[in-house]
Parts: sequence; C-alpha cells; structure tokens
Amino acid sequence: MFFHVLTLFPEMIMEGLGTSILGRAMQKGCIEAEAINIRDYTTNKHQKVDDYTYGPGAGMLMQAQPVYDCVQAVLGQIAQRTGSDKKVRVVYVTPQGAVFDQKMAQEFAKEEDLVLLCGHYEGIDERVLEEVVTDYVSIGDYVLTGGELPAMVMVDAIARLVPGVLNNEESAVTDSFGNGLLEHPQYSRPQVWHDKEVPPVLLSGNHKLIEKWQLEESIKRTKERRLDLYEKWRAEHDNSR
Repeated sequence: MFFHVLTLFPEMIMEGLGTSILGRAMQKGCIEAEAINIRDYTTNKHQKVDDYTYGPGAGMLMQAQPVYDCVQAVLGQIAQRTGSDKKVRVVYVTPQGAVFDQKMAQEFAKEEDLVLLCGHYEGIDERVLEEVVTDYVSIGDYVLTGGELPAMVMVDAIARLVPGVLNNEESAVTDSFGNGLLEHPQYSRPQVWHDKEVPPVLLSGNHKLIEKWQLEESIKRTKERRLDLYEKWRAEHDNSR
C-alpha cells in the first residue's frame, strides 16, 4: 500500500513515519509512504500558498491553486505507476469530517494508494476541496494546528492492517476495536509484581479457558469504560450480558 501525504511540512511526516514498526515495514516493502510539499506547486515566486479569507474572520487560508496542482500531479504519478485510471481516494484531514475509527481504517486498508491532504492555518479554499476530495475525515472533536498529526495517526492505524506490517498478524485482530470490544488486560513477566499476581488462568495452558477469560474481561472492560461500544456490541450479538 502506498500513502501519499500532501503537506507544508514533509519533514514532519517522514520523521514520524520512518521509525518503529512503520519504518521497518517500509524497509521491507510492505508499505510505501511519501510526503509531498504543497509549496513546490505554487506559482507564486515567493512560494506563498496562503492568503486572507473573504468576509469577516481571522487567520490565513491555503489557496486553491497550489493544492489543486499538487493533487493533480500526485494522481498523475499514481496513474502512470499503476497503469490504471482507477479513482484514487483523496482524504482531507479536517475537524469537520466523519470521525475516524477502526472500521474506517479497515476500509482504507483495502486501497492500493491513499492520498491524505493536510490543511493548515484556517484550512483550505472550499472550491478546491469540492473538486479533489473524496473523503472528509476527523480524528476527534477538537482542533489542531494542522493536519499532519492526524494524517500520521491515520497512516499508523491503516498500515498495521496491511499484511506483513505486523510480525504477529493476530495482533491486528485481537487489539481493541478488532471485534467491537476493548482489548482484555495483558500481563508479562514477572509472575508477581508489587504483590500482584498474573491471573492463574493465563498460566493454565488451557487455550479454551484463556479465550473465554479474555472475552469476559473484554466485555467487562468495555462496559466499564466505553458503555457506548458495549451497547452496540451487545445489540449486534443479541446478548443479554
């Protein structure tokens, strides 16, 4: 899978994605990522990409021209590389979008290429968004200084669902939200720490009992911490728990 992040701060993106699991996944060729500097596509001789908004309001707005030309250049490169005219999803990272969740991550992970557009300042001229954006996505009901951090959050969540990225493929299934529930508690060595023991069932070697305990703990934790998720899970499973 190939991630194309359009941004004013490409070094921020590549430094963030080039470490740990994602960095190793790129080295192995499981995923690819590039950060494209929108400033490279402005026609302004001073590389200006923003201007004042029309109407009342404070702050600067990213202009349509550099964003449009940047998106078109990336889409053209994708078409040339793949030899396909398949429509590529262009995701605008914005607080006004649908809230990103695991289901959305699973949907995006099916794409061969994904373009993520990062706004800055007061956002991006609406006219270009209407022409190039296919998906409006938010990572939560709060405002950040730009779309770079949300884009990296999304890439991380999506990439770990791509085959080969995780050493243990089961991790992506058993993590929180993988089955609609929060993940059960996890324990490691030593067996006793601060007078707290690892639950005996995990030492039993009985996989059926362990799986039963894990499910029960997931249900319990979800009910305590995310009642909304629990109610949804219970309705889907027609469960009286």
